[in-house]
Amino acid sequence: MDLLVVGDANPDLVLRGDVRPRFGQAEQLLTGADLVLGGSAAITAAGCARLGLDTALLTALGDDVFATVTRRHLEDRGVTLLLRPSGGAPTGLSVILAPAGDDRAILTLPGTIPALRPRDVTAELLATTRHLHVASLYLQPRLAAGLAGVFARARALGVGTSLDTNWDPTGRWASITEILAHTDVFLPNANELRAVTGRDDLDEAAALLVATGTTVVMKDGAAGARAWWPGGACAAPGRPVDVVDTTGAGDSFNAGFLAGRLAGLPVAGALAWATAAGSLSTRAAGGTAAQATRAELTPSGR
Repeated sequence: MDLLVVGDANPDLVLRGDVRPRFGQAEQLLTGADLVLGGSAAITAAGCARLGLDTALLTALGDDVFATVTRRHLEDRGVTLLLRPSGGAPTGLSVILAPAGDDRAILTLPGTIPALRPRDVTAELLATTRHLHVASLYLQPRLAAGLAGVFARARALGVGTSLDTNWDPTGRWASITEILAHTDVFLPNANELRAVTGRDDLDEAAALLVATGTTVVMKDGAAGARAWWPGGACAAPGRPVDVVDTTGAGDSFNAGFLAGRLAGLPVAGALAWATAAGSLSTRAAGGTAAQATRAELTPSGR
């Protein structure tokens, strides 16, 4: 396969409209509600499959209706599911409260999300893929504790590595230095880059990581994105769209970048794919309904 994605998969319940809770049994009327595919890893995998990559997702699901919803969405996109034991936990769930504007709140039931362990990423799996991508690191503390070793094994086999940590709810960013030492591409947003490095200036923050050999690809919302690598740097704007929902836009961005690099594009070309993919994904509710096709990223469709 082209890509092995490791991490979270669960439904997202996206609620729009008057979503700021008022307790005391007050009933509020919504303007919209969608049950869609969630999880950073799952949305990235779906986006990569839509862009033509032979993609597998290693995750854990429970034995419940949320697992059924998740499986259906991934299978419809052509993602190969590789499931690990859930330990009897229910499938995770995120409830996304999306008022008007770009802000949102996320309530997450971890469920099966923390079930993966480093040993689940076997040598046999690594031998079958060109690239390994890990997402939602800090929702998976057992995986995080041993991910540096997993990435080291991948690199020894000639497999590329990339990481999107997402935010660390504890604020500790444990094991990140060891992991980034074996990471080819780090895909944070601006706040995550500052938190990981302890630097406010983004160029300085990126330089600290690039000095270790890592390519830093930073998502910057409507402003687009920036990338730094040993010997170079570039930026790319977002694509203007009528935004419906920004859920999962960063994960679709990841898919665009990975697809570009695996297609042989230089960093600047892959960054242009990434910003287009992230922007286009916001055209519909949820993270996958409006994900880009290869033809939408390149007029020639190549």
